[in-house]
Amino acid sequence: MKYQDVFGHTIIELAEQNKKIFGITPAMPSGSSLKYMMKAMPDRAFDVGIAEQHAVTVSAGMATQGLKVFCNIYSSFMQRAYDMVVHDVAIQKLPVIFCLDRAGLVGDDGPTHHGCYDIAFMRCIPNLIVSAPMNEMELRNLMYTAQLEEMELPIVIRYPRGEGINADLQKDTMAQKYPFQKIEIGKGRKLKDGKDIAILSFGHPGNFAATAIRDVKNEGINPAHYDMRFAKPLDEEMLHEVFTNYSKIITVEDGTVVGGFGTAVLEFMNAHNYKASVKILGIPDRLVEHGTPKQLYDEIGIDANGIAEVLREMSTISVEELVK
Repeated sequence: MKYQDVFGHTIIELAEQNKKIFGITPAMPSGSSLKYMMKAMPDRAFDVGIAEQHAVTVSAGMATQGLKVFCNIYSSFMQRAYDMVVHDVAIQKLPVIFCLDRAGLVGDDGPTHHGCYDIAFMRCIPNLIVSAPMNEMELRNLMYTAQLEEMELPIVIRYPRGEGINADLQKDTMAQKYPFQKIEIGKGRKLKDGKDIAILSFGHPGNFAATAIRDVKNEGINPAHYDMRFAKPLDEEMLHEVFTNYSKIITVEDGTVVGGFGTAVLEFMNAHNYKASVKILGIPDRLVEHGTPKQLYDEIGIDANGIAEVLREMSTISVEELVK
């Protein structure tokens, strides 16, 4: 099932349980799948037109009244409302839930629609949580966590355009197969132990990393894998574990390598005086043109083949070379 449809059906499921939940989108009801809620609950889901700034500000105003607002905007279009995210939401610590659709490379729509920069430009805003699910189930759990009464800060949940990993997922069976689970803010998941090399992934590209790990298994390469879930706040306990036990680190994200998740890991390494060889994989510092997502992820080297190749390169680096 597409991430968009998982969002669209999950918000209805949550709204049936929590009367404070509302949905807002600036002229993206079909693409974001908020259309399902607009049909099922027309008094609780609104399309405010091509006005991203207004979408964010009205979400902030509703949040001042205790409402739990899911503000669904394409990643690239959130750039238009950046000032409102800072002034109307973050400064006031209003718990607006920003669902950033089409994060990463979107395909044929090209450079104007690629969601390359949200990790970097959201990560630097105080009071803002930045998260990304690795799969559809994690998206459901992040949405569930975000609307809990105890959540007192705004949160970004970013996810890509298109299919997740579970093609057989159906809206009528989601609740039974994947009941909601609370996710602790700022806590990642260790998916696999390993030797010498650790992969730290953020969001959907973690699935590419998992495939790459399987592909190099027979070559004697055995990396650990951590799904970090949050670019802000980072899971510092987990990072201490990683840098204590691994001398070679690969970070993987579907956002710009300039100021993104990988940069956050480097900042942590520097702040705590760790020494390691770190390779940041993500969207390079250039405009990525048109093409299918598969073609583009191959082009920039963060698909399974690209990650596997970096694993092979990293495995040849000796401890002596790292010390030098």
